[in-house]
Amino acid sequence: MFQDLSFALPSGTALVVTGANGIGKSSLLRTLAGLVVLAGGTLRLEDGEDDRLPAEHAHYFGHQNAVKAALSVLENLSFWQGFTSPVTTSAYQATALSPEAALDLLGIGHTIDLPAGFLSAGQTRRLALARLLVTPRPIWLMDEPTSALDKASEGQLLDLMNGHLAAGGLIVTATHTELALAKTSILHLRTTDPVFPEEEDLPA
Repeated sequence: MFQDLSFALPSGTALVVTGANGIGKSSLLRTLAGLVVLAGGTLRLEDGEDDRLPAEHAHYFGHQNAVKAALSVLENLSFWQGFTSPVTTSAYQATALSPEAALDLLGIGHTIDLPAGFLSAGQTRRLALARLLVTPRPIWLMDEPTSALDKASEGQLLDLMNGHLAAGGLIVTATHTELALAKTSILHLRTTDPVFPEEEDLPA
């Protein structure tokens, strides 16, 4: 449970959440995404034109890729495009890509008709990332976003994240990797209680 946690994030800024393993970085992202019920306090997105909750403005790019192995790559992406609705605000305007264009941009256009279960870990991660491009939303919640990506794909991901910020979007990301983002704030989670001990500290 979080206590005395407060932050404000202006348009076009990424909040990089850091801290030890088990400290609650993923829990914070899930709370922002509406997957964990808020026990107290408030979450507010300041935009006079929209009364939806912050979670309804967000994409959640977590550890799980939310890909159905038996469906084709195109079927997976088309499902997510139909399941989620685009959101724009006065500060954030973006154009949706077609599934085909998003897959081509991410270098997996050649897999479009393959069952998603045939993809490598890196290709599956890029398919999950394509969801953020076919349905624009101003908030990207990203948990270790570079996981399973090679160096070239990491560079492309950073370009997409910086492009999202340039369009007025917000990013909240939990990561142990230094990310070359254009405008960032740091939120370092800490506790006076012990988290998970290192292996060498465990009793024999």
